[in-house]
Amino acid sequence: MGAKPFEISGETVYKAYRQVRSRKGAGGVDKMSLADFDKDYKRYLYRIWNRMSSGSYMAPSVKLVEIPKKGGGLRPLGIPTICDRIAQTVVKMCIEDRFEKIFHEDSYGYRSNRNAHQALAKAKVRCWKKDWVIDLDIKGFFDNIPHNLLMKAVGKHCNEKWVLLYIGRWLVAPLEKENGETVARTKGVPQGSVIGPLLANLYLHYCMDVWLERNYPECKFERYADDAIIHCSSEQKVMEVKQRLEARMQECGLELHPEKTKIVYCKDSNRKRTATEHVQFDFLGYTFMPRSAQHSVRKEWFTSWLPAVSKKAMKSMNGKMRSWSILRVSSCTLTDIAKAINPIVKGWINYYGKFYKSKLKDFMHTLNVKLAKWARRKYKSLRVSDNKAMNWLYKVSQESPNLLAHWTIGSIPSNGNNNKSRMTGDRHVRFCENIGAAMPGFTR
Repeated sequence: MGAKPFEISGETVYKAYRQVRSRKGAGGVDKMSLADFDKDYKRYLYRIWNRMSSGSYMAPSVKLVEIPKKGGGLRPLGIPTICDRIAQTVVKMCIEDRFEKIFHEDSYGYRSNRNAHQALAKAKVRCWKKDWVIDLDIKGFFDNIPHNLLMKAVGKHCNEKWVLLYIGRWLVAPLEKENGETVARTKGVPQGSVIGPLLANLYLHYCMDVWLERNYPECKFERYADDAIIHCSSEQKVMEVKQRLEARMQECGLELHPEKTKIVYCKDSNRKRTATEHVQFDFLGYTFMPRSAQHSVRKEWFTSWLPAVSKKAMKSMNGKMRSWSILRVSSCTLTDIAKAINPIVKGWINYYGKFYKSKLKDFMHTLNVKLAKWARRKYKSLRVSDNKAMNWLYKVSQESPNLLAHWTIGSIPSNGNNNKSRMTGDRHVRFCENIGAAMPGFTR
């Protein structure tokens, strides 16, 4: 057997396989599942190694799957085959560390030891310091990245011929629709691929991050993949940055969405401006807007600029709840329901309960209503009224407060005998929050 033109170790291919296997996922256009691959993994891994080492590995078509977006519409995802995911992971393992060394500290998406909560926390603090924000939306970012400019950025940090060869082939691998039709690709990186997020981060690093750092170092930003916000100290500065950034994106083959990209004024008790077009924005599933808060020492209420779970996120969670078939099965028990839904609800709490948890706690009343509806179907004695079913659920929550995940954060079913009209606590917060949104000049 002659020497291979490219040096790729079999151990690296095996490690890539272990990574792909741990992340699971569906098969691609060849319809091979991970379970099928595992049955004869040694033969498949040898074939991947042999072809990658010889330069003969060809990227197969990518399976196109469209999934609903939280804000409506469909998001196209490209699902590579199992073999292709392993091959892409081999390349990712080769270049990821060197890319990480040059990435900006305020880039949080698809990076190890960085997450959305870190970006949100940084955004919250910076919104208190800077009055203005550019809420950035890049139109069809993943679908419009120019291949020539992307490969130029990759080549700046990578001189391995086999890496450049295979990345180039993956970029032009056609998409295959569910009906078998194939679509050629001349630009863009498919979402859902292993290598795609790393390449996308690299492109925006040079397209936006480095450009902002060089031209507007005082305008800090947080970016999670293509979702980003930029902080500015004055209206004049925010208008200038937005205008120049639009031109910069065009130079890089991209476009800021004309309707979704907006300038936002971070209104709170200390900011006196009363008339602006936008006084809130969404970022990573949270809505930043004027909200009522209580001073930790003086216990006084005031208007602060804070993030809380967004309406889009709540709509998505509500849709997920409606899809739970177990809530339509009267033969199951509340314990059965808890086992089925708690892992999902805990995930929501862990993500959307990080900031301004009272908003999420209030929303979780929706789940209590659905549970009460299930109880009315199950028990004849509760069919008299909604209040009776809710009171029954309240008693269960008092006896077993840890049964349902959302009960542990205080989203307890309401007790019909305890409905008071006085405005205190969370109700006061919601009142101030609603008024603050409707009347930006309102403080307390």
